[in-house]
Amino acid sequence: MGNGSKFHLVTLGCPKNEVDSEKLAGSLLSDGMEATDDLASADLIVVNTCAFIEEAREESIETILSLDELRNEDSEIVVTGCLAERYGSELQDVLPEVNRVAGFGVSVSLTKKANVPEFDLLNLPRPASIRPWAYLKVAEGCDRACGFCSIPSFRGPQRSRDINSILEEVESLQVKEVVLVAQDLAAYGRDQGVGEKSIIPLIEEITQRVDWVRLLYLYPSELNQQLIDVMCSLTVPYFDLSLQHVSSPLMRRMKRWGDAERFRDLISEIRRNSPNAVFRSNFIVGYPGETEEDQDQLIDFIKEMQLDWCGFFSFSDEQGTYASGLEGKIDRSLIIERLKELSCLQDEITSSKRDALIGERISVLVDSHGVGRTYREAPEIDGVVSVPDSCQVGEFTDLIVKGSLGPDLEADLT
Repeated sequence: MGNGSKFHLVTLGCPKNEVDSEKLAGSLLSDGMEATDDLASADLIVVNTCAFIEEAREESIETILSLDELRNEDSEIVVTGCLAERYGSELQDVLPEVNRVAGFGVSVSLTKKANVPEFDLLNLPRPASIRPWAYLKVAEGCDRACGFCSIPSFRGPQRSRDINSILEEVESLQVKEVVLVAQDLAAYGRDQGVGEKSIIPLIEEITQRVDWVRLLYLYPSELNQQLIDVMCSLTVPYFDLSLQHVSSPLMRRMKRWGDAERFRDLISEIRRNSPNAVFRSNFIVGYPGETEEDQDQLIDFIKEMQLDWCGFFSFSDEQGTYASGLEGKIDRSLIIERLKELSCLQDEITSSKRDALIGERISVLVDSHGVGRTYREAPEIDGVVSVPDSCQVGEFTDLIVKGSLGPDLEADLT
């Protein structure tokens, strides 16, 4: 099938998957297919899955089953993404509803049924963004061996893109904000043998082409003074630091760098460089061997450092990882209790930080009708700013913060 055939694409998981989906959509469009939001009229249904943790795998499978119930009887379901790459033909054996499983680089087209990778998603062309911002993936894979993470087993070692191909994509996207993503963003270019912190010249080049550059997923050990200085000089001094925990013994069991003291010093140094810097981090709760003392250390750290945004996630026992063989598994009910304690604490911190902005003049990028963001909010992750209907989508507008509700702000012209 080609001209006249329609496809429906569903994306699950992280922003890196969203980039992959946009490139898959571009390839299907170039094959002569048309995109549709109407599931019943789709000839091809593509599900770009996530397999990072158990909850993500469950969501992927539930999505596939629900799509099977709603599709027309002549359509095909093709599963791609992390779940497809990780489990391959085994997935099709347990899900007969799936017509085909396509791993990374394998075409999802109706007309191409090969199982051998024939393209590199990283370097596929991509259409202009339909939003005033876009994720941009600069590398694939990861060279680290964190105790809890299965990503290197199916995403492979790090492969950085050529800087010229990245800059071409930046220009093709036609956006006001570019959000750089990778499994290990600050290590961009290291695998190319071009020296440490190649991310810095990349940032400098992109800032000449768009108004805002935002970086997501930074390993704290990668932030040297040079990179800190560059990020603090941006119009988006936003630091998404992958901390995971603060207890020294637990960090060693996680095979991670850092502890409360190192992280405290790092964040304090950034704040000295840029008092208006914004911080986001994620923490794993219930890692094997986690004690009440470890939990108390994390609570104390959250209280002291007052990060703007935090996500807390329960440990997922991933087959084949170092952590899966560790003793000291934590009872699920205790994990839930610890998650609730941390989440309630962070909600209070985030709300108080948003309240403190009332009366301030802010620059807002209007993402859609009546909704925008300042540099403090990463798209699709953090809070939003309600703006007057008169504000033009895709443009920056100076507004006054009039109120806050939890993570969100309300702003007006006067």
